Amino acid sequence: MYRTVNDFLMDWSRASSGTIQVLESLTDEKLDQAIVEGHSTLGWLGWHLVTAVPFFAGQAGLNVSVPGDVSAVPDKASTILDAYQKVSEELVKEAEAKLTDDSIIESVESFGQLTPRGATLRLCIDHQTHHRGQMTVLLRQAGLNVPGILGPTKEQQMK
Repeated sequence: MYRTVNDFLMDWSRASSGTIQVLESLTDEKLDQAIVEGHSTLGWLGWHLVTAVPFFAGQAGLNVSVPGDVSAVPDKASTILDAYQKVSEELVKEAEAKLTDDSIIESVESFGQLTPRGATLRLCIDHQTHHRGQMTVLLRQAGLNVPGILGPTKEQQMK
């Protein structure tokens, strides 16, 4: 849980940077890569990360909009990347404009219960990290670049 706005913004900067690295590895041809048929694809997961930011922002009382149709996964990797960068920047602007250290510890209605706003924002990052991890496995399966987000990848260690 975050107790200061700056703590959230610093964490978001690191987390969104890692997500951008993963999204930059996507290609149009591999958006349909799934671990097994009928399971989440790279494209779906990438778009889910885009649409989750406005969802969690809304849970925390912030207004971030999805650039595009929430239910339609784009067929261009660049569209997913651009949309993620947009929602990430909007989240930062909203947090800077609307949150205070006092308001970040206030409870808000989130997932049917009162939850400190800072805990909801932490959940947003945890959710993103979870799906980003799934995407790195799929990137490797697809033969695409796997970025070293929290440490070097096998390929980076070999250099």
